[in-house]
Amino acid sequence: MRRVAIAERSNWRARAAEAGFRFHTIDGAPYWDETAYYAFTLRQIENDLEDPSAELHAMALDLVGDVVASEELMERLAIPAPFRDWIAESWRRRDPHLYGRLDFAYDGNGPARLYELNYDTPTSLYEASFFQWQWLEDQRNRGALPQQADQFNSLHEALVERFAELSAQLPPPLYFSAVGASEEDQGTVAYLRDCAAQAGLHGAAIAIEDIGLSADGRFTDLDDVVIGSLFKLYPLEDLMREEFGAALPGSGVRLLEPAWKAVLSNKGILPLLWQRHRGHPNLLEAHFDNGSALPAGWVRKPLHSREGANVAMHMSDGRWQESEGPYAGPCIVQAFHPLPAFDGNYPLVGSWVVGDRACGIGVREDDSRITRDSARFLPHAIVDDAPAGNTRIYV
Repeated sequence: MRRVAIAERSNWRARAAEAGFRFHTIDGAPYWDETAYYAFTLRQIENDLEDPSAELHAMALDLVGDVVASEELMERLAIPAPFRDWIAESWRRRDPHLYGRLDFAYDGNGPARLYELNYDTPTSLYEASFFQWQWLEDQRNRGALPQQADQFNSLHEALVERFAELSAQLPPPLYFSAVGASEEDQGTVAYLRDCAAQAGLHGAAIAIEDIGLSADGRFTDLDDVVIGSLFKLYPLEDLMREEFGAALPGSGVRLLEPAWKAVLSNKGILPLLWQRHRGHPNLLEAHFDNGSALPAGWVRKPLHSREGANVAMHMSDGRWQESEGPYAGPCIVQAFHPLPAFDGNYPLVGSWVVGDRACGIGVREDDSRITRDSARFLPHAIVDDAPAGNTRIYV
């Protein structure tokens, strides 16, 4: 694994405009960054990322049944009591799921280490699936990458296939929803809606704040049409806390991601994975926080934090780093395992699972050891003979 400098495509902004990729720059700062790419060998992809992703995904699914059958575990995960039966029933019905992302610390040597699961509202999908593949094709065509260069990326095909499989399991009408003012979330939802349409599954778009509630407790669109199925790029834990949340269990709406994903999108799944698979090479030791002082060599994360918010990191050498954010409540502690540093850049590898198949990666890098919502997305390539790049160091 190397970070390799490469010339930008002179027309990449025009290519982004043509493709409807409008969030390549966020708040004036670059989000899409193609001044470098991460080079992997095929062995690294297959042995260190693809196979472990599939294994960890199966291990996580295997825990869901135990959690939903246990009031004690539901309590440990801070799942509100009024929603526990609804979540358990969603699992018993095996309500279908679409996708998820596992985030790894990986340096090209030794096992990738799981930081967390993003299994409810994973983003960076469009850029991982479509735009970085377009980058690869363009760079091969202009001779900047060898013709045999490849990517671990069958995301688009997998999404279309998965939507085709889901078409008979989602009661109509289907809607795709996110916060109306979030350009990134709206872009992700538009891409997924297009993938569904390519599979013959058509759905309407609606902002999450425009969804209403009928007198009989059904969720409706702006024309008072009852919503049968809802893809929502919006945290389920937030929905459960909001005004209409109490209506979820009785509404009859089929959610995508399903309600049982509340178990896997919760960082409490990490200590549960460790308890069952202690010593697994891809897991970091993790426990539920008991409120004591955070010792050196450990990281504290709230159960429901996102985008690196409210993380406290007490490094092995005694240094501290903390991130701000809006999340409070119960936490877990996880063994500190540093991201590699490539010339001051800290990459986090997001490994995508569609259905139950690992089918692609995306790399986000930050100037900080904590990957925040300001992190940049860099493309990757499988190039066994890539030019020499930056050597990783640990700091």
